[in-house]
Amino acid sequence: MSDSEENNALFPIFILSMIALPLVPYTILKLVRAFSKKTKSNHCGCSDCTRSGKYHKSIFKRVANVSTCGNFSLVLLWVIVGILVYYIKNMSREVQVFEPFSILGIEPGASDSVIKKAYRRLSIQYHPDKNPDPAANKYFVESISKAYQALTDPISRENFEKYGHPDGRQGFQMGVALPQFLLNIDGASSGMLLFWIVGVCILLPLVMAAIYLSRSSKYSGNVKHEILGAYFNLMKPSLAPSKVMEVFISAAKFLEIPVRKSDDEPLRKLFMTVRSELNLDLKNMKKEQAKFWGRDSAIVKTELLIQAHLTRETATLTADLDRDCKRFLEFSPSLLEELMKMAIIPRSPSGHGWLRPAVGVFEFSQCIVQAVPLSARKAEGIAPFLQLPHFNDDIIKKITRKKIRNFQEFQAISIQERTELLTQVAELSPPQVQDIENVLELIPAVTVEVTCGTEGEEAIQEGDIVTIQAWITLKRANGLIGALPHAPHYPFHKEENFWFLLADPTSNSVWFSQRVNFMDQVGAISAASTAIEERMEVLGSTPKETSAAINEAVEKVKSGSRLTMGKFLAMAEGNYNLTCYLLCDSWIGCDKKSNLKLKITKRTRAGTRGGQVSDVIEDGEEDEEEEIEDEEEEEDIESEYSEDEDDKRNSNKKKVANGKGRQSSSESSGSDEE
Repeated sequence: MSDSEENNALFPIFILSMIALPLVPYTILKLVRAFSKKTKSNHCGCSDCTRSGKYHKSIFKRVANVSTCGNFSLVLLWVIVGILVYYIKNMSREVQVFEPFSILGIEPGASDSVIKKAYRRLSIQYHPDKNPDPAANKYFVESISKAYQALTDPISRENFEKYGHPDGRQGFQMGVALPQFLLNIDGASSGMLLFWIVGVCILLPLVMAAIYLSRSSKYSGNVKHEILGAYFNLMKPSLAPSKVMEVFISAAKFLEIPVRKSDDEPLRKLFMTVRSELNLDLKNMKKEQAKFWGRDSAIVKTELLIQAHLTRETATLTADLDRDCKRFLEFSPSLLEELMKMAIIPRSPSGHGWLRPAVGVFEFSQCIVQAVPLSARKAEGIAPFLQLPHFNDDIIKKITRKKIRNFQEFQAISIQERTELLTQVAELSPPQVQDIENVLELIPAVTVEVTCGTEGEEAIQEGDIVTIQAWITLKRANGLIGALPHAPHYPFHKEENFWFLLADPTSNSVWFSQRVNFMDQVGAISAASTAIEERMEVLGSTPKETSAAINEAVEKVKSGSRLTMGKFLAMAEGNYNLTCYLLCDSWIGCDKKSNLKLKITKRTRAGTRGGQVSDVIEDGEEDEEEEIEDEEEEEDIESEYSEDEDDKRNSNKKKVANGKGRQSSSESSGSDEE
């Protein structure tokens, strides 16, 4: 077989190798990840969640839980591999080593007479004079004659027996397993090969990269830039949860949700069902109704579908409307997260975000996940009960009549008392009561420990960089740390997320914000270790002290705590009554608030710190400073760290403070550069 024919036969094997090299390990890794998923249940397991079916994951679903495009590509590649294997297995021509004894059908080491007899026998069968078939002629010339010559010629036979080739020792040859049509087409092999190299290796990747960049330029994460722009423009400093709905559904114009003529009648019926949740003026219903339907059709449809989800009326939707509703709900976590970012993005001159819209976004997110109407949040104490299985308005009324005023009191009573209340008053069955207990054990209880201060300083002055450190601890009655919320009406998996906000409710400003996740313990340990190590390095701690602090932080994280650490710029002089918010996007009634009093004093230190200049000593005042130093033991100077007028009487503290307070402007500037 010629070199070109050999390469042509090896080309499918070459392609198979190139596909199989990355495909096999990737598939194995994907299967290992699917089988190594934790089997421990991290949800409530109540009858409602079990009936929803979203927590039941087969092996196929686990493997398919990457992306539709990725799954399709994986299956397509394996189909190509199967076709190539079948083709290679059934190829009519195979790459074979030249074996003259095998070609003539004789044993190795046969005598010349045996070789001649075999040659005459094959000549009768394949010689062109005896067999006019072109294939027989080709086989006779390229194989039989070549084998006979190699065994009858003494030199050729000696070379074959010694080197395995009739022509003697062969040099090492390298080639590329490319098909013959690519290497030899009417003498234009070089041009054809260049065309394939440029087209496949250069142009095709460039086209794919251009398509990817063109698509990604329209998105920020999974959200289109048009949606982010609409959210930014529609966000207001005071935004109630009912108004958050209007901003939230504005994304419908950019998600290309289809509006069909067949949806008009079902939507009008749905409008009559959820009309009480639309904040319409009942006195001018005709005018309000015309105004409502006069808006963009995609926004009208989306608002009605979201209200159907909140009021748990999705069972009455048509198949098309139900599919559209689920599509929008699938995007809702990412949309709400971007809406949250638009609320806390710095808007004020001091670089603070807005508190009220941020809280409104979280309240709306809780209603989406738990499928609770926004009107239920206006009624005191009703909304948290509706996230429990088997609860409705009638059961809530029966329970609240028995000296149970709110959800916290319902949680606080003993299991025995709660069981009696649910069975006797609410008339629930024992399995239903057990479902409720399972959900109550899953509801998290959080505590927050917050400290604020400047690194290496005793007080906070205006313009200082303030370090905030918050340890957030989560506890559940069932012992889980990271868990999926009870949300049987939300059709997709939803992990609970928390946000920590340090805000000033009086000025409606968010000073500091950070997301907190209890699902990723490994990431939390890494983040806490890095933050503690950096802080201990700033404080000048020894390696032993740093190691002890990191080990303590790691143990806290393993026990269910998360570290939130950051910095913000101190405001002007004054006393600030701040509030620490820990907001959950999934559970109603689990938000935590705590007060934090922050005192910021006027800058009295010489030089600059934090970008502001205050009390800088001028050149003409150097003589006065020297006189003050000479009379240090006779005069008392107020300490820059004093927070109370009574501290002036403590002379010892004054002298220590004076030593720190009288710094030269050059020394202060040096600290600024550090």
